[in-house]
Amino acid sequence: MEKQNQIELELHEHPKGITPLFLTEMWERLSYYGMRALLVLYLVKSLGFSDADAGAVYAFYTSFVYLTPVLGGFLTDRFLSYKFSIYLGSFLMLCGHVSLAFSDLSFFYLGLILLALGNGFFKPNMSTIFGRLYDGKPGLRDSGFTIFYMGINLGGLIGPIICGSLGERVDWHLGFLSAGVGMAIGMVVFYFGSKRLPDSIWQKQKEGFVNTDSGVEDSETKPKILLIVLLSFFSIFFWMAFEQMGSSLNLFALRNTDRFLLGMEIPASVLQSINPLFILLFGPIVSVIWAGLAKRNQNPNPVLKFVLSLVLLGIGFLVMVVAAKYAETGVSVSILFLVFVYFWNTLSELCLSPVGLSFVSFMAPTKYASVLMGIWFLSNAFGHYAAGILSGYQNQWGSMTNFYGFFVLCSWIGAILLYGIYTWRKKSILHLLKGKEEVSPLSAQP
Repeated sequence: MEKQNQIELELHEHPKGITPLFLTEMWERLSYYGMRALLVLYLVKSLGFSDADAGAVYAFYTSFVYLTPVLGGFLTDRFLSYKFSIYLGSFLMLCGHVSLAFSDLSFFYLGLILLALGNGFFKPNMSTIFGRLYDGKPGLRDSGFTIFYMGINLGGLIGPIICGSLGERVDWHLGFLSAGVGMAIGMVVFYFGSKRLPDSIWQKQKEGFVNTDSGVEDSETKPKILLIVLLSFFSIFFWMAFEQMGSSLNLFALRNTDRFLLGMEIPASVLQSINPLFILLFGPIVSVIWAGLAKRNQNPNPVLKFVLSLVLLGIGFLVMVVAAKYAETGVSVSILFLVFVYFWNTLSELCLSPVGLSFVSFMAPTKYASVLMGIWFLSNAFGHYAAGILSGYQNQWGSMTNFYGFFVLCSWIGAILLYGIYTWRKKSILHLLKGKEEVSPLSAQP
């Protein structure tokens, strides 16, 4: 009984409002990742696009998806309410998925534009609202965002399986339409779930930081924003490599991987579910680790987590270099290579993406919360654009080995540079986080 009471106490440590936001994000991400799993394959297999042209479309779309949050965040901060922006973004994305269900190429491009615009209003505000649930519990913020990230990846797991299977085996446009159904369900979930959220998270404040002495924090506003920009910049290294999963690694799965399992061929798009599956398996473990370290005041600060992320990412692409060497001999490589690549990429992702969301929501001045979240997604846009363009020209690198080796070098060089900056400006970074060590998982440790 005592153990049961302890478990119940731990379950109630996180705000109750995370459930509807978790489910809304899950359904929206189901629609996004389901559609993304089909995009390059549809362009190459159905429309006859070259790898370069398909990579360019992928680059423009995915970068635009993460560029529009800057505009959406700015408009929300200045003119719109959080709730209205989320509804507006959801509706635009729903229209985008429906547009993709038509075979006409003009509807296809219109759908991509609507999806990107809708994401610009939806994405930064959902993350901001979720972060505000933890204003009174900063020590659980990283752990909470890891749970939120599990919702993202639960959708990412289911989406490629449903949409990918329908798209590749039945009809491409039916696969796109099924993604729209997921978006519609997400809108319904948010409508009813938002009624259970505290009124305080919808209110906007004009002072600099929440629950702080504005006279002290005003002098630290610019340095904290610069720290957000610094980590946003280095996240470009991550996304440039990580987003090969939806482009070059997707085509590698199609052309160079033995996808037969138990006598059945697995659609290439379905392999996109491996990464979110690993997120769901390892996300709770990482969440517990961050929360446990925070209680002992030993949780690494975000800079060190980013460094670790880039190191792990390089290991994943080192595995891909080995896979590419085998593939260049003309044989179809084992599916286990992609499994191991996605394993290391997942560990890398857990050290960077949810941590970045948590850090921005924690560090940003309240009056600029949405636009700074947009800046975080802007770095994603640059990384996604670079990923798509590079994937389209992988044949011009001389070999696949050289192509994937490039991401090993970029990841590890980025890790070295970031750690060097941290060492150089360590005192200033620790000062910015001073006073948060006892309660926040973002506490800086020497």
